Amino acid sequence: MAGHSHWAGIKHRKALVDNKRGKLWSKLSKAIIVAAKQGGGDPDANLKLRYAIDAARAVSMPKDNIARAIKKGTGELAGGNLEAVLYEGYGPSGVAILCDALTDNRNRTASELRKYFELADGKLGATNCVAWMFERKGWFLVHGAQHDEERLMELALEGGADDVKPIGERFEVTCDPAAFQPLLVSLKSAGIEPDVAEITRLPTKTVELDAETGRKVLKLIEKLDDHDDVQNVSSNFNIPDAAMAEIAAEE
Repeated sequence: MAGHSHWAGIKHRKALVDNKRGKLWSKLSKAIIVAAKQGGGDPDANLKLRYAIDAARAVSMPKDNIARAIKKGTGELAGGNLEAVLYEGYGPSGVAILCDALTDNRNRTASELRKYFELADGKLGATNCVAWMFERKGWFLVHGAQHDEERLMELALEGGADDVKPIGERFEVTCDPAAFQPLLVSLKSAGIEPDVAEITRLPTKTVELDAETGRKVLKLIEKLDDHDDVQNVSSNFNIPDAAMAEIAAEE
């Protein structure tokens, strides 16, 4: 999944910029609000909330912001009227795209995302038009230059991973969502700090793109990911190394 991995790298770099202008914190606050709303405000008893808090702490979100978001979710403060919505659609060349969003107005969000798709020669679709092509997985990217493949594979599999494979200069580690937190703790305890660690939707099959189409798809996905209500974007594209190098040369 070279394309997916490349996008994760873009997101990783963007996080630093987003953090400075508050956009990332705003998105993470929404995730905490919804998690607390659905499962209560105790992270020890609410795994989804614990993940959301860990993600917030990873980008130095202030404790007061986290506490405020939890209270909004539990109803102690106003502003917790958010719902989780999965928007599905097709990008250029029929690429499947999923947008996990948290919104207080699903119609407004749908209208705005529909425009993004249409401007990119895509189309926002109906429920389950593409979701069936994906499965939820714990997903890690570990930089290969810093770790021995055999040792990483041994640690990952012992920690609950179901697959480890090289992707360019990195290793991709996947697991069942239930094994995500234990595996993350296991890797960090061994001194392995993943570049990316998240529970996401991974495609069961991919669509290979050339440089021209790949450029269009990446532009659309970046636009969608930058939307205030969108928490995560998943797609089933793959861009071969040669095409990716061509795209990168123009950046």
